Amino acid sequence: MSHVTLKNSHKTLSDRLNLFPQGAPPSELLFKILEVLFTKEEAALVALLPIKPFNVAAAAAVWKKPAVESRKVLEGLASKGMLLDMEVRGEQIFVLPPPMAGFFEFSMMRLGNSYDQKLLAELYYQYLNVEEDFVKNLFAGGETQLGRTFVNEQALPSDNTVTVMDYERASEVIQTAEHMGIGACYCRHKMQHLGKECGAPMDICMTFSGTAQSLIKHGIARRVDASEGMDLLEQARAHNLVQFGENVRQKVAFICNCCGCCCEAMLAAKRFAVLNPIATTNFLPAVDDGACNGCGKCVDACPVEAMSVVSASDPHKPKRRKARLNEELCLGCGVCVRACPSGSIRLNERKQRVITPVTTAHRSVLMAIERGTLQNLIFDNQAHWNHRAMAAILGVILKLPPVKQVMASRQMKSRYLDRLMQPREFVHRVQ
Repeated sequence: MSHVTLKNSHKTLSDRLNLFPQGAPPSELLFKILEVLFTKEEAALVALLPIKPFNVAAAAAVWKKPAVESRKVLEGLASKGMLLDMEVRGEQIFVLPPPMAGFFEFSMMRLGNSYDQKLLAELYYQYLNVEEDFVKNLFAGGETQLGRTFVNEQALPSDNTVTVMDYERASEVIQTAEHMGIGACYCRHKMQHLGKECGAPMDICMTFSGTAQSLIKHGIARRVDASEGMDLLEQARAHNLVQFGENVRQKVAFICNCCGCCCEAMLAAKRFAVLNPIATTNFLPAVDDGACNGCGKCVDACPVEAMSVVSASDPHKPKRRKARLNEELCLGCGVCVRACPSGSIRLNERKQRVITPVTTAHRSVLMAIERGTLQNLIFDNQAHWNHRAMAAILGVILKLPPVKQVMASRQMKSRYLDRLMQPREFVHRVQ
């Protein structure tokens, strides 16, 4: 590996990370973060890895290294949370996670690891809480969002007047996950190093499925069963934390238990509210003006400042106040319902249901189309072409609404893709 390659390796890695659908706009702060997380040699190697999952042989081929040596490097990176390492049908598969939700969080989930976590906390705070490019691109770069809100199930009406799907329940994710891991909350851990943390629980960041499998294997998260997971969920709700998880219906990879003062997603919701940076639930709180006494408990509990207290405009009681909801800001989490001592807030269904992507692949394709980066998923030059991966991506595109299909076709400028999406009999032939 040449001196020039090593010298520019962190810049090259930054460019590589920016190929993810959510992107990671380069900046001097990002370079500093990557210098803490990756040596020059590691950065140069990781910059060559494909976005899609790969095995040892694929990495060895692109690195031009023996398989034994490549495996050692890959496992070393996975042990630090810079790669995910899981077993799929008996084969060891690696995944390069995005910065968020990904290796930024993993670097802070294990307390007292080999990184200078205080320095990382300071850099993360500047990059995510002071600069705006990365967070704005991550949470407000398109119609399809990285994460979504889970409804507080205890806040749902008991009269069965609303419809709740299984995938809308955090409890369902916990009780059906093949693997579940718990680590330190990245957001509150970061704020702790800055002396800005709140009193919410720290050891409560939930990961599931393959992500949990890898983090547990390398001691970044600890394994818990469904029973303990449910206990932690109740603990989170008792602290009025919002469940913010991966925006998919199947095989959710993470659920964060978020406060409004530390957590990136909630802070983004307040900073970029008009851009709808978080997918909401299918519910909205409604205030019974006659029962509300204007105590303000819902205002204190709301993590995104969607609740306020205003004059009740009661001529007989001029000082009387009541709660008011800003529907454009509301996540539909239901925290305000539980916080209301008078029981004057209830959840109703939204007039139009929120569409949740089915799988991670579905969400990634939608995000890539909306952000103009679909070609990065399809033409992944660092990897030997995988026809199964191509088929999976095209399969998602073929099931999209016509408007999204047209957007994909324009981005790809592909006659093949155009023909694939138009004549039905041709679709049947290629399948």
